[in-house]
Amino acid sequence: MKRKYLMTPGPSPVPSFVREALSREILHHRTDEFRAILKEAHEGLKYVFCTQNPVLVLASSGTGAMEAAVSNLFSPKDKVIAISGGKFGQRWADIGKAMGLDVIEMNIEWGTAPSVEGLKSLLDKNKGVKAVLTTLCETSTATVYDIEAIAKLTKEKDALLVVDAISGLGQDRLLTDEWGVDVVVSGSQKGFMLPPGLAFISVNKRAQELMNSSGLPKYYFNLKKALKSYEKDDTPYTPAVSLVVGLGEALKYIKEEGIQKRWERFEKMAAATQEAAKALGLELFSQRPSSSATAISVPSSIKSTDIVKKMRKEYGISIAAGQDDVKDKIIRIAHMGWINEQDLMMCFSLLEKALNDLGHKFKAGASVARLQEVLYG
Repeated sequence: MKRKYLMTPGPSPVPSFVREALSREILHHRTDEFRAILKEAHEGLKYVFCTQNPVLVLASSGTGAMEAAVSNLFSPKDKVIAISGGKFGQRWADIGKAMGLDVIEMNIEWGTAPSVEGLKSLLDKNKGVKAVLTTLCETSTATVYDIEAIAKLTKEKDALLVVDAISGLGQDRLLTDEWGVDVVVSGSQKGFMLPPGLAFISVNKRAQELMNSSGLPKYYFNLKKALKSYEKDDTPYTPAVSLVVGLGEALKYIKEEGIQKRWERFEKMAAATQEAAKALGLELFSQRPSSSATAISVPSSIKSTDIVKKMRKEYGISIAAGQDDVKDKIIRIAHMGWINEQDLMMCFSLLEKALNDLGHKFKAGASVARLQEVLYG
């Protein structure tokens, strides 16, 4: 049986010690035993989010936490800015519109990061903006945004900052409290090394106060109820018990390595991936590459979907193609969660084979040699 490898920017591989935890006998969630596990997970999440504020656990994908952020913080017709430089920035705008907000879209070219000056100009022109909705890593372009600078601006303009860190958290640096980010959302299937099914949302005091005046409908994703349960290390509704148990093991591993060392390790892996792509005569797509994934432009004579299909079907390794505006134009290779240096070397050795079969010319072994130079040189 052919082994399968995930090098996609979500879902990412699940390590054996997490899979073992997921397979344990199910616990009843209204017991002291489970509440102790949830309490430990709450503390571990605060460590990864770099916050002392509550981090709530929801049974949903990351998009559920995005919707929860909007429905719990705002009221109909509230004015917000959504920074859209890819598929997931656009998702903020789509959720806001679905909820009846007055959404001002800051559309930027895919592969670029937002200009703080441009955002300032937009805030100056549109008085009464209540919040800015943006991403840490725009997964569709593998571009990291300067959240520290954006947070400084939103604080000056008295606007809430809500950040989608679903793919970036754990690899791209995010100092939630130090930078003054009000709300951060994330999900289980990327840097946290779990299957899909859990979403996380951190809320500071300012965000919690806004919940009291929110006029949008909410029931299952009612964060005020979730906060009351959080204080008792509980949940308002049935949690995804096994995923929470697995989360506890994943967080122990992350804390043992240390978040600073983890950031540094993925930064090095990202740099190595970027250099390996260049060694094959390929160009990077992003102008501000993320530490979570790398987007690589493919030769005009080759469709990225052909590369992805070939690698998955023939070699058992999954990378991602482009979406929407960059469909068939880029491939995306992840370096997040449980993915390590050896995975990258295997990935590029097979990528070379696929590119060669599809007619792209380069020096054989160039990418793996460059990877080794950056990683171990």
